[in-house]
Amino acid sequence: MITLKGKNIYLRALEPNDLEFIYAMENDETIWEVSNTQTPYSRFLIRQYLENAQQDIYEAKQLRMAICKDEDFPAVGLIDLFDFDPKNNKAGIGIVIQGLSNRNKNIGSEALTLLINYSFQHLNLHQLYANISEENEASKGLFTKFGFECIGVKKDWILINGVYKDEGIYQLLNKNVNELT
Repeated sequence: MITLKGKNIYLRALEPNDLEFIYAMENDETIWEVSNTQTPYSRFLIRQYLENAQQDIYEAKQLRMAICKDEDFPAVGLIDLFDFDPKNNKAGIGIVIQGLSNRNKNIGSEALTLLINYSFQHLNLHQLYANISEENEASKGLFTKFGFECIGVKKDWILINGVYKDEGIYQLLNKNVNELT
């Protein structure tokens, strides 16, 4: 049985009642750089997205899950597998936690542990990768803590507020990982 429940948080599929949470997350300009968003999203578009969120990862090539702290259901963040490539057994991974009050409380670490284990044990992935702005010290610290290694830097890769920024690509190979706890 697949469990995506940790000690203090759990990951769950998106639900229709996540509309306002996702609307707030997608329209929070303070995290646009991390989420690679450039324009606001309407409730209409997010509602359409949620209606199609039941697609299997093999269809959608993406798995987005809500990060929740307790059984009361409210989400505090999102974690994604994207660019899922079952032929080559790889996927990108990204995470965002809403609000400063939820950060630096081990939520991201626990969510990442759950999704890495799921990816390697249940999806049989060979590798995960993350694209991280060279200025994002918190994300670099989080991912390197789990064994992700910077394998290259894409120069002037992202344009933020008129300034080009470098982006590192971090990779974790399954053969370099024991089950995380």
